[in-house]
Order: sequence, then structure tokens, then C-alpha cells
Amino acid sequence: MLEQILSHLDFLEQSIEQVSREVESRLAPFSEDIQRVCTTTGVGQRTAEMIIAEIGVDMSRFPTHRHLASWAGICPSNNESAGKHKSGKIRKGDRWLYRALIEIAWAAVRTKESYFYAQYHRLVRRLGKKKAIVAVAHSLLIVIYHILKDKVPYHELGANYFDQLNLTYLKRHHIKRLETLGYKVTLEPLEAAA
Repeated sequence: MLEQILSHLDFLEQSIEQVSREVESRLAPFSEDIQRVCTTTGVGQRTAEMIIAEIGVDMSRFPTHRHLASWAGICPSNNESAGKHKSGKIRKGDRWLYRALIEIAWAAVRTKESYFYAQYHRLVRRLGKKKAIVAVAHSLLIVIYHILKDKVPYHELGANYFDQLNLTYLKRHHIKRLETLGYKVTLEPLEAAA
């Protein structure tokens, strides 16, 4: 009985190896695109292959990144009527692409000092873990769309991107907050203080 199990395992390993070779031969024309997608935070070789197998490399069939997100079923919805916000569930789309994007999103948010790490931690406080990870997956799909459309590798924005994005708002917010606590605040840049 043990011999049968071992021979079955050998057969399965050979079958997996054969399918892997077939996948590699069919994806050979897209190797540059796969390598560019792999530059994105959290994306590995197999997930890049899966994404390209699902959406292709020709982004001209999607007029904008919003069309791709809608086709994939990972775009946020806005269901509002008469001032009432109703359920904003995402619709059903390509389930294989959805699963790959969620897997990539979890890997990306575990990479500290990355844009996706910062985005997740900003959103998780008010949306919860599942909705925040779907939002990160949506952002990743947009990034992959632009990588494939513009034929450029991923450029990491960094974890402090959101702080630098609206610096004047942050200054004003924290000054007001300290003044409401009873402090007088004056700001001077670090270069002038040294």
C-alpha cells in the first residue's frame, strides 16, 4: 500500500512539472511584462503569471483603470438613494483574479515602509480589516493596470506618502488640536532651529 502511495506521489510530481513547463512555454512571450508586474510590492512570479493570464497585457481594451476594476469586480460601489447610504458590496467578477489580488494585498500590507502598508493602516481604523484589504487590492489592480499600459516598473511611493500629500492640512490640524488643549504653538523648520 505504501508503494502505491509513493508511486502516486511520483506521478503527481511529474504531472505538476509537466504543467509548469507548459505554463512557462506559453508565458514566454510575456516574460518582460511579468517581470515588470513582479516589481510591485507583494507580487511574486506565480501571482504575476496568474494576473496576466486573467487580464492579459493589452490594456487598450480597458479605456481607464476604472473599467478594469469594474470588470474585475473589485471596484467600490456607491449605493445611495434619498440621502441614505445602502450596502456598498463589491459585485461578483473574476473570482481567480479577485483571490490573487487579495493574496497580493495581504503580502503588500505586511511590507513595512510601503505605500500599501500606510494605506491599509489608514483605512483599517474606520473600515475594518476586510474592507481595508479590498481597498488595497483595488489600488494594486490600478497600479498593475498602469504598469502594463505604460510599460514601466513599479515606483514605490513610501509609507510617508500620505503625510507629504497634504502637509499644510496636517500642520493646521495639529496646531488647532494643541491650541484646544491649551498650548500656544509656534512652528519653525528644523534647519532654522539647528
